[in-house]
Amino acid sequence: MTIRLTEEQVLDAIRHGDMSEKGLLPYSSNHSFLVVVEQGDLSLPAVYKPQRGETPLWDFEWGTLCKRETAAYEVSRALDWGLVPPTVLRDGTRGIGSVQFFVDHDQEAHFFTAIEDARFTDTFRRLALFDFVVNNADRKSGHCLIGSDGRAWAIDHGICFHTEYKLRTVIWEFSCEPVGEALLTDLARLSDDLRNSSSAASRRLAPLVTEAELASMRRRIDLLLRTGAYPAPPAHRRNYPWPPI
Repeated sequence: MTIRLTEEQVLDAIRHGDMSEKGLLPYSSNHSFLVVVEQGDLSLPAVYKPQRGETPLWDFEWGTLCKRETAAYEVSRALDWGLVPPTVLRDGTRGIGSVQFFVDHDQEAHFFTAIEDARFTDTFRRLALFDFVVNNADRKSGHCLIGSDGRAWAIDHGICFHTEYKLRTVIWEFSCEPVGEALLTDLARLSDDLRNSSSAASRRLAPLVTEAELASMRRRIDLLLRTGAYPAPPAHRRNYPWPPI
């Protein structure tokens, strides 16, 4: 029998459950561990990225990547777009870090293999906007997972929210197309929430990113609302991540 958990149940478990490490995940530029989080009868797999395992970068302050991972989830949550698996910032086996619910997925599938599948078009449209909003500097194809639940998920958001334009993504298929009204409504709601320091979104994001980064995100959202169109890759910039997968 399959037990379906609510998002809040998953969040509570990965935030408060007992964590045990199962191993270091390969092919990651920062230390990432597969862990199991247990709470009562629940036993959930998760990915733990401890702060002290972060590789220093010239343009992102050391120690903030785990916070940015968590902030990306909070933006997805505030938009109600269901793009990022439940993620929390908590103390773990190696100190403070982000803990994200592990999505069981097809390891051979990613954005490039799924873009022609009509089941995922709406998700990828939301994701193209989301990456612009959070200023994602590294949207590789492999950062899009095709879950065994039949959904597309987005992971790896450690280098987002910079105040300077940093967008590098493989998702440019929708450039200059009009943004649907429902998505614009969601973006307008988030813009209003970010201007209200007592809103749930503002309170959850405040400990994770700086006020200057929040202000930059508001400006990006307002640009989308003014133009009503998907962003296009600027000329004379590096607009794609490397490697692309």
